[in-house]
Amino acid sequence: MQVSAPSQPLDAVTVEALADTFRLLGDPTRVRIVDALAGGALCVHEISERISLSESAVSHQLRLMRTMRIVKGRREGRCVYYTLDDQHVLDLFQQGLRHVSEGHGQPRANSDL
Repeated sequence: MQVSAPSQPLDAVTVEALADTFRLLGDPTRVRIVDALAGGALCVHEISERISLSESAVSHQLRLMRTMRIVKGRREGRCVYYTLDDQHVLDLFQQGLRHVSEGHGQPRANSDL
């Protein structure tokens, strides 16, 4: 899929928001959470078991991810089920995974910078 560049440079607010999103997704624990949620809704306990991290640590990460609209929660009784916020988050994750899987995420052997 080819996306054309915008005709105008990005404004400062957009640049910061995009950088913040990539910064948040740059943490290995959060990548593992996104990977777990790519399959559908899970509660904190289920995420904790899948990624072998304490429920407290998972909750902390989910709170940060909710703030940046990476995930959203839905309460059912005493349990909150988390999902990826929207299709864009899943698409971004899948594109990054595809990039890395094709070897594009690895440093070049002889980089001529």
